Amino acid sequence: MATESQELKEPSPPSQTTHQRVSIATEEDSEVISGTKRGIKSRHAQMLALGGTIGTGLFVGTGQALAISGPAFLFSAYLVICILVYGIVTAIIEIGAYLPVPGMSIAYYGNRIVSPSLGFALGWLYWYTWGISVAYEITAAAVVINYWPNTVPVAVWITIMLLVIVALNFFPVKVYGESEFWFASIKVFTIIGLLILSVVLFFGGGPNHTRLGFWYWQDPGATKEYLVEGAGGRFCAFLFALIYSCFSFNFGPELLITAGEMLYPRKDLPKAALHFIWRLAVFYALSALAIGVICRSDEPALTNGGKGVASSPWVIAIKAAGIHGLDSVINAAIITSAWSSGNSILYMSSRSLYSLAVVGNAPQIFTLCNKHGVPVYAVIASSLLSLLAYLNIGTVSGIVFNWLVSVINTAAFISWTCCCLIYFRFKKACAAQGIANSDLPYTSILQPWAAGISIVAFSMFGLLNGFSVFFPGHFTVSDFLTSYIGIPVFLLLYLGHRIASARKDPWIRAPSSVDLQTGLADLLADEESYAATHTAVNVKHGSYSWLTKLYTIWGWE
Repeated sequence: MATESQELKEPSPPSQTTHQRVSIATEEDSEVISGTKRGIKSRHAQMLALGGTIGTGLFVGTGQALAISGPAFLFSAYLVICILVYGIVTAIIEIGAYLPVPGMSIAYYGNRIVSPSLGFALGWLYWYTWGISVAYEITAAAVVINYWPNTVPVAVWITIMLLVIVALNFFPVKVYGESEFWFASIKVFTIIGLLILSVVLFFGGGPNHTRLGFWYWQDPGATKEYLVEGAGGRFCAFLFALIYSCFSFNFGPELLITAGEMLYPRKDLPKAALHFIWRLAVFYALSALAIGVICRSDEPALTNGGKGVASSPWVIAIKAAGIHGLDSVINAAIITSAWSSGNSILYMSSRSLYSLAVVGNAPQIFTLCNKHGVPVYAVIASSLLSLLAYLNIGTVSGIVFNWLVSVINTAAFISWTCCCLIYFRFKKACAAQGIANSDLPYTSILQPWAAGISIVAFSMFGLLNGFSVFFPGHFTVSDFLTSYIGIPVFLLLYLGHRIASARKDPWIRAPSSVDLQTGLADLLADEESYAATHTAVNVKHGSYSWLTKLYTIWGWE
């Protein structure tokens, strides 16, 4: 295991005698380089974050939350989670914009700012959770495919989707970023179209001319009871909506931290944070409201008779409105969204493993990249976890869906809690070393209050993730394990590293000893070079100011 000082340095080029080449195609075109390459633009990074979270959780998973909690609780839960998640976003962007070093991740900051053991545990948590998340996206696609009667074995669909996702991650990061940008754009335009359709149905513009309004908030009702009757049951329903709705947002903030491969991270990351908030409001909160308006919460197809998720609430509403053919179009878009999300998540899983290897917490073979900057062995290893999707062959897809949701939710709550902890330690280190807010490329007026609220909320959510199993008649071993096994696994990783490799290190780095300087000089030089180039580009394209403003609003600069 590397020492503390070694862990904080960028990796040296691999030894030419041991790791000179990686056999991919021919010896001539497979030369190993010592790191990833910067090829992700601002619009790519923002769509990576948005595309990674606007997935089947929003398109399909919302149906179960609607069925259990009712439309009012679903909408309220999404509003609350939007605010809490934005608190995480502004916290980690403040750190990432100041130190956007190559190969960076939240785990890297955990190691550099808090302790090597935290970085180790977070890195492995991200790796296995993102790998499992690929299996989840494919499982959700399998659920959606079952909407159409077909005799094709589910294993065939799983294999096709896996091959596409893995293949895209072997392309150069620039090609990967561009493909993901367009994949995610399909999802964005699908959501916009569905929101417009919801307004049309709200006012009775559908084929049956039934004016929905808020009728479904009256019949079957705005709220429901869950597990018990009365006020306690309504509280449990809202709590379920809060926890389950988090899944749609899982790892969105972390996906923004691709700054190590951004072209101009100190400029682009703050911009990504600015655009992220209104996108949260539009694509998540408004979508939750729209679903509660156009789809009945007592629709049996939402939960497959209580066996987990089934059809998308959007598709159910379209079919009920009598719009023929559109349900299949939306289902096809949902499958595309699963591909897109799986694409983003596998990217993050492989980069997490790469970052672990950079600081010596994983075998050095995972630092090896081809000439395009793709960490090929890290991509291969991360792809293996996606084979969990084949659980669908022997179990109902809706049940597998819920298992994976519980496992991933627990990891997300741990991650977001640690993000806040890292942020607080970063601010303490800045104060101890005389770094003022004016010296940081980005700060938020919401901090540190937003991070303080978020760390309390997500810590509680982690402990309550499987609260329903503690009610009489609801306990199952599978539900309990999938809801809580992530906590002891994280503690085992943390304490195992602490005992094995970091017994002489402090539990938490002293603020004055935190390294806030390594790599900063190179970043400042790049920033000056960018400023000169950007000024020239602005002069050249001044006549297209209206187009520039439109791109700025959307975040496609």
